Amino acid sequence: MTASTLHVPQAGPGVGEPVLEIENLSVDYGYTDDATHVLRDVSLTLHRGEVLGLAGESGCGKSTLAYAATRLLPPPGLITSGSVQFTGRDGVRTDVLRQSDAELRASRWQDMAIVFQGAMNSLNPVYRIGRQIADGILAHQPRTSRRDALDQAAALLEMVGINADRLRDYPHQLSGGMRQRVMIAMALALDPQVLIMDEPTTALDVVMQRQIVEEIAELRERLGFSVIFITHDVSLLIEIADRIAIMYAGDIVEDARAQDVYRRPRHPYSSALLHSFPPLRGERRELTGIPGAPPDMQKMPPGCPFAPRCPHATDVCRQVHPGLTPTALAGRDDVEAARRVACHLHDPALVGASGLPDELAR
Repeated sequence: MTASTLHVPQAGPGVGEPVLEIENLSVDYGYTDDATHVLRDVSLTLHRGEVLGLAGESGCGKSTLAYAATRLLPPPGLITSGSVQFTGRDGVRTDVLRQSDAELRASRWQDMAIVFQGAMNSLNPVYRIGRQIADGILAHQPRTSRRDALDQAAALLEMVGINADRLRDYPHQLSGGMRQRVMIAMALALDPQVLIMDEPTTALDVVMQRQIVEEIAELRERLGFSVIFITHDVSLLIEIADRIAIMYAGDIVEDARAQDVYRRPRHPYSSALLHSFPPLRGERRELTGIPGAPPDMQKMPPGCPFAPRCPHATDVCRQVHPGLTPTALAGRDDVEAARRVACHLHDPALVGASGLPDELAR
């Protein structure tokens, strides 16, 4: 088996159509009346062949969203409402949250695969790399011989830039970047349509981060899978993501094309995040932090969760929770038509009365 045989395109929905649709997903931690609501009616769509970046501060719910959507959420996490619709290559839609255990086991790694946060701890330290990849293949393809499974593992390693001779190495014999590549190879072993990457560059130096990001982009071009790339570093998403969703306190607060988020952020939180890291090119600018701290998820404010930290907050922001809707400019601007923002500052009535702050209107 060679790397070129790892992916065989099949007839089905075209590029750009939804492959994963998360609708009104809510998650609690705890089973009593004082459970913490960590996700509140989150909706997100991943299109076929797309790289969707999911960004936000630590603790905002990014990983919880990924684990809930794949039903890997550990106790005391509890999905309280919503649906996760997966569309296969044959066009059939399946609600992942309503699959039986047998159906779920069969679909994992074949329909959706995940690269867990922290490759250092994701690999079994007492088994060789080749065996760990081959065991995953054999679990789903029991008629495959172990020799063929190891040949596939060798091809997968070559595909992610690791010499096949490393099949007999143990995890401790590999660098952090190589271990992360092994995890990517393992996730791609069964040709999934959706690859979820939970902070895959954590604990790697900036050179290795760049290599991993370029590797993911090249593999996506070659194999055609869709990616949800989770990170707290927005700057990392600018080059790889087609679209970026910004999360804050269990909500999606902005969802737009990557370049639009970078050049024209509409939500005050998105703007604050982008001003928290230095630009790679262009004029120098002063870095500004975000005042205050994220809210206590057990004591959420009644209105917008970002209102206590927002310099543009009004009375309505502190009283009414905003929905994720098109901006007031959507009817006049094709770019804005593809954007969704959860912010009262973009309500048509408010914009007409007082106008947007300069940094949110440019």
